[in-house]
Amino acid sequence: MKPVLRFIFAAIVFFVGLYLIIFFPLPSVLVIACTIVLVGLHDVTQKEHTILRNFPVIGHFRYLFEGIAPEIHQYFVESDLDGKPLNRIQRRYVYTRAKKAVNTHPFGTEHDLQRENMEWTAHSIYPSPALDEAPRVRIGTEACTQPYEANLLNISAMSYGSLSKNAIMALNKGAAAGKFYHNTGEGGVSDYHRMGGDLVYQIGTGYFGCRDAEGHFSEERFRETADIPEVKMIELKLSQGAKPGHGGMLPAKKNNEEIARIRGLEPWTDVHSPPGHSAFNSPQGLLEFIDRLRTLSGGKPVGFKLCIGREQEFVDICEAIVETGLKPDFITIDGAEGGTGAAPVIFSDHVGMPWENALVFAVNTLRRYALKDDIKVITAGKIIDGFDMFKALCLGADLCNSARGMMLALGCIQALECNLNTCPAGVATNNRAKMRGLVVEDKWVRVMNYHDGTLDDFLDLYRAAGCTSLSDLNRSLVFRQRNNKVEAFADLYPDMAVRETV
Repeated sequence: MKPVLRFIFAAIVFFVGLYLIIFFPLPSVLVIACTIVLVGLHDVTQKEHTILRNFPVIGHFRYLFEGIAPEIHQYFVESDLDGKPLNRIQRRYVYTRAKKAVNTHPFGTEHDLQRENMEWTAHSIYPSPALDEAPRVRIGTEACTQPYEANLLNISAMSYGSLSKNAIMALNKGAAAGKFYHNTGEGGVSDYHRMGGDLVYQIGTGYFGCRDAEGHFSEERFRETADIPEVKMIELKLSQGAKPGHGGMLPAKKNNEEIARIRGLEPWTDVHSPPGHSAFNSPQGLLEFIDRLRTLSGGKPVGFKLCIGREQEFVDICEAIVETGLKPDFITIDGAEGGTGAAPVIFSDHVGMPWENALVFAVNTLRRYALKDDIKVITAGKIIDGFDMFKALCLGADLCNSARGMMLALGCIQALECNLNTCPAGVATNNRAKMRGLVVEDKWVRVMNYHDGTLDDFLDLYRAAGCTSLSDLNRSLVFRQRNNKVEAFADLYPDMAVRETV
């Protein structure tokens, strides 16, 4: 709009207000007119917003529509297959299983089965019989005296503080009822994690729950936390998918007395989590620290989690395992697609190896060094449905973790406000008014239902493929449409040969 027209528009707004004041002096009209005039005068004189200065009054509609644009797009514009990071079909999948609603689909698939990167699995004309119960995976090397029998699908790492206390309680009660584990995230073991569910205690670079006054690892504090009966395994987090190598800051205003008690901090102080660990700085140091944690925990399984960055660093860890004989009990592979509420955009978009590539690389490398049989591989990164699980296990994972799937089961609507403390579903917020809407006694049932339904879907695919053992799952069972050709994952990702020893 030309400058002269902008001034004409401002003048029209102003004089319309004056006209209403003079000729319609009713109280309600007078209030409206005065409001328009005052808003218009404010807009043309303020210097912060160009749009309001050039388009007084009406410019506010631009900010209004911008504010509700995500909701309009999600509910009225995007198709069932368009939404990001999870589309409507994926979200509906979780909701129907969580609520035990109708989980069948009429009139065929909505996917274009010939589209680029479409994936499917090969079924058998001789499907295997139904299982009496789902298989479980034993985690623990020969150095582990308290091995753990893990479910194939579990709750990925999400800390109390990033999620509300109601969300944490519902997740843990669901885990207890469904007999799967709940990863605490690096924020420590809160009272809300202790609702009866098995726990994986995650230790990050801030050593929350096991730190001394200077922020370094404390053996005494670690023993106290590791001795909690619900803690079944310990996971040392080297990096996470959304922001590998970044670290974080807990601002003083969020570090209240409760958070400080759980994490071992001084309340109302800023607390920095560095990008790397202070307890070790080499592959051998990592393995020695893991062995130390296993001993201090009384022989519970201990492993580490990472998002793959430099491939050679993972190779160096495998070589150090072979040289020292010190083995982690498990390794959790997170993909760059991993979700969090507080990741810098540049990190979530451009740092770290994608999930599929990372999982294949890690499994192949472990097999190359003849370590895969002893060290279990857990994977996380947009594991939502039974096919995601099937694909992950065919690629070489032993079991799966899910974060966003479990959040959706709690009632998350993918509002994308996890980092603002304004989550409308009461999941990723500590706002009491919002949190009140998440009723624990209702939501834990949905968490269990989603888990059980997804696991049943995986087992249906497992039986349809004719599998009778988890070892039957392999890369020849999954295919992808790419470049107008069908590629088997076995050809796309060939196994590495075992390294020859010298």
